[in-house]
Amino acid sequence: MTPAELAEVVLAAAHAVFEDRGLDRSALPAQTAVERPRNPEHGDYASTLALQLSKKVGVPPRELAAALADQLGRAPGVKSVEIAGPGFLNIRLDAAAAGQLARSIVEAGAEYGRSDALAGQKINLEFVSANPTGPVHIGGVRWAAVGDALSRLLRATGADVGTEYYFNDAGSQIDRFARSLLAAAKGEPAPEDGYGGAYIAEIAEQVRAVRPDVLELDDAAAQEVFRVEGVALMFAEIKSSLRAFGVEFDTYFNEKDLHDRGELDLALERLREQGHLYESEGATWLRTTDFGDDKDRVLRKSNGEWTYFAADCAYYLDKRERGFERVVIMLGADHHGYIGRMKAMAACFGDDPERNLEILIGQLVNLVREGAPVRMSKRAGTVVTLEDLVDAIGVDASRYALARYSSDSPIDIDVELWTRATRDNPVYYVQYVAARTASVGRNAAEVGLTRGDAAGFRAELLGHEKENELLKALAEFPAVVATAAELRGPHRVARYLEELAGAYHRFYDNCRILPRGDEEVTDLHRARLWLNDATRVVIANGLHLLGVTAPERM
Repeated sequence: MTPAELAEVVLAAAHAVFEDRGLDRSALPAQTAVERPRNPEHGDYASTLALQLSKKVGVPPRELAAALADQLGRAPGVKSVEIAGPGFLNIRLDAAAAGQLARSIVEAGAEYGRSDALAGQKINLEFVSANPTGPVHIGGVRWAAVGDALSRLLRATGADVGTEYYFNDAGSQIDRFARSLLAAAKGEPAPEDGYGGAYIAEIAEQVRAVRPDVLELDDAAAQEVFRVEGVALMFAEIKSSLRAFGVEFDTYFNEKDLHDRGELDLALERLREQGHLYESEGATWLRTTDFGDDKDRVLRKSNGEWTYFAADCAYYLDKRERGFERVVIMLGADHHGYIGRMKAMAACFGDDPERNLEILIGQLVNLVREGAPVRMSKRAGTVVTLEDLVDAIGVDASRYALARYSSDSPIDIDVELWTRATRDNPVYYVQYVAARTASVGRNAAEVGLTRGDAAGFRAELLGHEKENELLKALAEFPAVVATAAELRGPHRVARYLEELAGAYHRFYDNCRILPRGDEEVTDLHRARLWLNDATRVVIANGLHLLGVTAPERM
């Protein structure tokens, strides 16, 4: 029995109690939930339904809990129900009901853990969006791992998700990038405000290979060539790096398109219609202070040039016009000040900033070698790139390490730890269970042990303490996925997988799955093989949500 199925049993019992007592059934919720108690001695699951309904119907909570316990005790699969404290219900399942979960998981396969918790939500999820002025550095890689995992979680819970990379191919940073390429091609030092590093010289050479005549042009024309060709080459490299990291976007959106299609003017007019624009000192301002911003923001300068914030406004409006109800933007730690102005901007458009716009801020990441962080500086050319991280610890370890921590926490990635083939390496610890469960399956086949027909599955045989512990851990997976999606926390899946791995290891050490020597294959062996295979399903499903492989061998 899954937690969701037990919750339905609890609600059915409540309906029966209300009918027997003539209580107002409109007070009953459409659905309820059960939780796993922290202390195993308190039962398999707990319900607070009696406490929730007591005041609504005027019945003391313990009295209502007693009636629910009596009704629940008659339900198939429920072994016992105890009342605790002011009206908590502690529920124990019989072994057969608990064990049936293994079969349910195996039969569900890749679908186990998925739900419709966020069905009907159309979400635009923008992440990475690094400027095409250099390789993706380790901070951007964090968003690649977290953002991709979050998109998988949102989709697994029924949301309609569009992932997006905002490609900034306009503005002063691109101009500095082009001047840096031109200087490198001429063999001159990088401009004072430009970009340095080996990648600048490499791209400059690639541009010259495409346009051998570029240095024969005047500086303005040559700079434009380096801008167009250099940005294209840099962005192609970024996309290739992300693809190798397992991250693809539904949309790559060019900022330049906003300008070319007149969308900044459209956004300006929309904001004017809303009554939030004013002119001052020859510039056009957005009155964001009306919605909590610390100062009003310039959209168009007195010289007619657009500001970056004007493009932000147009891009937000474009997303909303494409039908996305919720716009989620992932930004780096240095963008914390953007939250106020972006929320105010959404309000200026007439949106609800709490419902329509969500901004997630990610903290810094350090790659640690020999106890010391490797310093990053794109302009100085010492940037730690996506490729550097992958070369150091691999794709799986990189994605797991970056997704394992809440994005609002700074993290150090220790090369020695994440390449170690030991239990203290979290990704190795979890992947080892994936490989071990697969190995058990192969070894079982060699000795003639199969799960057998589902109808012959003897779930009641899974009564060992460690079997029960593992079953309860497996049962938590759907709720973990739903919570991780709702709270935008892929790290919750990683931490859950580590707890599940521990439960499996304890089961494996205490409950022999395969027959010894000439020992006859029994229904207990088959039942434990169901449980083993159910564990592999959940480990594989969880790792897939993080974009990490579930190896069959290690």
